[in-house]
Formats: sequence, structure tokens, C-alpha cells
Amino acid sequence: MMTSFALLCLSIAIIECMAGILGNGIILAASSLSCIGSKTWPPYDMIVISLSSSRFIVQSWNTLEYLMSIFYENFFCQENVNVASKIMFTFLSYSSLWFGAWLSVFYCIKVASFTQSFFIWLKLRIARLVPWMLLTSWLCSFTAAISFTWDVYSVHENITAPSSMTNTSAWTTTRKDNLGLLILICNAGIGMPLILSVVSSVLLIWSLWIHTRRMQNNASGFRDPSLEAHMKAIKSVCSFLFLYIIYFICVLFILFNIFSPLSNGEMICVVLMAACPTAHTLVLIWSNPKFQELPPRIWHHINCHGRTACM
Repeated sequence: MMTSFALLCLSIAIIECMAGILGNGIILAASSLSCIGSKTWPPYDMIVISLSSSRFIVQSWNTLEYLMSIFYENFFCQENVNVASKIMFTFLSYSSLWFGAWLSVFYCIKVASFTQSFFIWLKLRIARLVPWMLLTSWLCSFTAAISFTWDVYSVHENITAPSSMTNTSAWTTTRKDNLGLLILICNAGIGMPLILSVVSSVLLIWSLWIHTRRMQNNASGFRDPSLEAHMKAIKSVCSFLFLYIIYFICVLFILFNIFSPLSNGEMICVVLMAACPTAHTLVLIWSNPKFQELPPRIWHHINCHGRTACM
């Protein structure tokens, strides 16, 4: 039975997801427009298109799932529906985590001013590496989703098998082996993007902070636009990292069923899991003038058509 707190949290999560769908749609449209007619796509646009499209789909899927949970509470109790929902959630969530990590790595390589030979090698070859990075992300996410589904079916078959056909010790060993393999694959799929995101963000913040301190020491007393831009970049990267870690924890809690269904803990995770990608999207729009220009252009285009139709 759904409580009033669960209903409130699901309603908030739906609103957050709809805001995220709108924001990711803006980013997806702006990035796609800049790539139309171009023979080669810029690596930044490739990463942002992958990230915004994955978030657009996962937040649309989550909105549908939350609505079904409110109006058809027992819908996801069906085995096939529950497995399909887990597949989509695992694949899309892992993809979003991977693409968010690659965006942090790209920022670090392009903006940070380290002089190590490996870092310079990455800076020169990042454009050629991005397509392979994105393809690897899709494959890792797909593998994690399929392995999760295999474990669900194997456990279900063991549980529903007649007692006369089930060997208890063999079943326990098989289930432990399957669960251990599942945890290993899921941790490999979800742990690596977290490490990449944290390391690249910390390195970028460190580089920006050192550069900012040098600029402050050389400042003449007037407001320096470059200094303000660096401080804005540091705040953006810190917010990216904070939101990424929260989203990572919530996905982990939901995926491994840490809380019971519709409990207060799960509902808080649902709200945070919907809020973090949306907030990250808004920060991304706020920090990029290309994304800020599209909504006014669309609004102006709509007004012009509306005035023409009225005449």
C-alpha cells in the first residue's frame, strides 16, 4: 500500500524528471544543430549528445515508471515487466554514469594545464579516442544489464522449482556464485566511471585553483573577467562532482534493493536520483552560452509564427 509520503516523493520526482527532459532536449537540440552539415563531429558535442540523449531516455522512462507506480501499483509486480524495467534502468543509468564521467575527463584533458608527457599525449589524441570511449561505455552498460537479467531469471527459476527437484546445497552454491559474479560485473561497470569522474574532477579543480591563485597574485585590483571565469569553472566542476556522487549512491541503492519497495529510504533515493541529473543539466546549460541561446531563439521563432498566424 502506497503511503502519502511515497506519493509525494513520486510526484516530486515526476516534476524533476520533466524538467530534466526539457533541459536535456535543449542540450540535445543545440548540440545536434551545431553538428548538422559537418563532416566530423567535435568530440565535446559527441559526448554531450550521448549524455543528453541517455538522460532524456532514462528520465522519460522513469517518468513513465513513476506514473505507473502511482496509478497501477501492482503493474511492476509481474515478472516480465519487472525484469524489463530492471534492464532499462541498469542500461540507461550505467550509460549516463559513463558519459558523465567522460565529460569530466574531457574537461580535465582540455582545460587543465599539466605538463606530463602522458597528459600531453591524451590532449593531442582525445578527438580520436572519444568515439571508442563512447562505444566502450555502451558495451559495458549493455553487459551489466544483461548479466543482471540473467541473475534475476536464474534465481527465480531456482526459487520456483519444486522442492523434490532442487538440491539445497547445489542451489545455495549456484546462487552465491551467480550473485558474486553479478556484483563483480556491476561494480566493474559502475565503479570505473565513478573513479574516472572523481580523479578527473579533482585534477581539474587543482589545476584551476593553482592558475586562479597565480592570477590573484598578479591582479591589479580591477575585476578580471578571466579570474571570474576560472572561479565560475571551479564552482561548476565542484557541483558536477557533488551531483555525480549523489546520483551514483542512489543508483546503487535502488539497483541492489537496499531499501524495501516504497519505503521512505527508497523514496528519498528516487527524489535525489531524479534531481541530480536535472540539476547537472541546468548547470551545464548555465555554463555554456551555446545552450543558453537556443531557448530564446525558439521562443522568438514561436512568437513570430504566432503573430503571423493572427494577421
